[in-house]
Amino acid sequence: MIPCDLYDATALVVDGNPTSRSILVAQLRDLGARSVAQAPRIADARRLLEFRTFDVVVCEQNFPNDHGTGQALLDDLRRAGLLPFATVFIMVTAEASYARVAEAAESALDSYLLKPFTANELATRIAQARHRKAVLKDIFAAVEAQDFERAAQLCRQRFAQRGDYWLYAARVGAELLLRLQRYDEAQQLYEAVVEAKALPWARLGVARAQLDAGQPQKACATLQALLDNDPHYPDAYDVLGRAHIEQGNFDAALAAYKIATDLTPYSISRLQRHGMLAHYCGQRELAEQLLARSAQLGLDSKMFDAQTLVLLGFMHLETGQRKGLQRCLDDALRVLERQPHSRRLQRLAQTLEIANLLQEAQVARVLERLRAMMATILDEDFDFEAACNLATLLAHTAARAIQMEEVEERLTVLGRRFCSTKALTALLAQAAAVHPPYAERLSALHHEVLSLVEQAMRQVLAGQPRAAVLELLAHAEATCNTRIIESAWGTLKRYEARIDDAAELAQRIQALRARYPAWASRAALGDKGGRPPGGVSLRTMEAGAETS
Repeated sequence: MIPCDLYDATALVVDGNPTSRSILVAQLRDLGARSVAQAPRIADARRLLEFRTFDVVVCEQNFPNDHGTGQALLDDLRRAGLLPFATVFIMVTAEASYARVAEAAESALDSYLLKPFTANELATRIAQARHRKAVLKDIFAAVEAQDFERAAQLCRQRFAQRGDYWLYAARVGAELLLRLQRYDEAQQLYEAVVEAKALPWARLGVARAQLDAGQPQKACATLQALLDNDPHYPDAYDVLGRAHIEQGNFDAALAAYKIATDLTPYSISRLQRHGMLAHYCGQRELAEQLLARSAQLGLDSKMFDAQTLVLLGFMHLETGQRKGLQRCLDDALRVLERQPHSRRLQRLAQTLEIANLLQEAQVARVLERLRAMMATILDEDFDFEAACNLATLLAHTAARAIQMEEVEERLTVLGRRFCSTKALTALLAQAAAVHPPYAERLSALHHEVLSLVEQAMRQVLAGQPRAAVLELLAHAEATCNTRIIESAWGTLKRYEARIDDAAELAQRIQALRARYPAWASRAALGDKGGRPPGGVSLRTMEAGAETS
């Protein structure tokens, strides 16, 4: 038996029953814990875990008089990257069926205990979990040092040798490979896990690898097979929604997000994701209901995405609700106060300030602010979210018959940069829906982008691949469009043996790929931070200490 020594450790007990809570506190203190904090409610626990780091968390699964469950809390914390690797999370439950939940849990739960249990059983579970952390310390030391290649290699070695905790190592290794954009290798590792043991997270990992590799149809088929066997796996619906979005199937994506939200009704991130897509699909009433709910649950939470306030503000602008719009602006400014150097939060607050000025008909100030924002369209940190917000502001400005001479030209620059796929074009056009001429113009720009790529590729058919790369590179530098950049890179790699200055051209294209990565041109929908749906948190204890 592995000894459980919690000397000088910190612990948190989350339990709505005061008797159970006091028993657990006493047991942890008997095991040597230096301090043991208590939380009777999910909301209390969330606040503590967002701003403090604990060595051990013991959490009740069921809270009959509270909103949510222990699993929902864990799910949200992992998704937001708010639990460091070194923290041991033990779930306590009276449900024998919880083993099924634990198996599918996105969080790779450290352990769970069935009631009734003894102090020795609690000590054993904590000791086993801490032992796993110690065994895998070299992997997470490499992660902390940003040496992801070595970390992935160590994970694959442990998996191949079937060393202690080989399944967990495989999960971390596959996650690292995804983040290194080695999608084929990640898929192979996930498939090897499935072959050894058909775990839900591994089958979901296969779908994630397919989706990241640009194969959304294959991902949908993999996900549907997974959900046929496990219809209550919310992360699978999250990924399915993303796969549908990339194919432009927004109704199907909304349906997937609805199921995920229904399964976890108190998940802040899922409410936001569902509400944001509903907004872009024109379902304003549903969007307002979901986004307002997420703000009510988590406005002060690190899981809260301030883009929720922007979309709520736009809806208030559209319906003329001055007080509602002002409240969104005030809340956004309070969020910005907590992270005053965040360029994204600054931009979101500026967006709401312009909307508020529009509401108050302060035309000169609106034009001044919009011109400053339009000047940043080709900046590296101006992403698809910023593009949608700017399109909405421009559309509302035009709908109020406010004239701007340069708006047509800037709208074209915006569209040429971000209309890289049919799905993204549809979302961007929907953002400008209050002024149909702008929505139509953005829709047409997708065909312009496709035409630029097709014209360049004719050079390949004519036997001039270098000319094709040069033409694509020129368009890429002019538009900053990721589709054109990736087309230039793909063409160069395919024909580099026939291009004398391939190395020099590769340098230029790689510089563009680094400045304008593909992820910046995706519809993030509430997934701006933390771990992706279906992923595993790689946050370390030291990182937690810095942010708390």
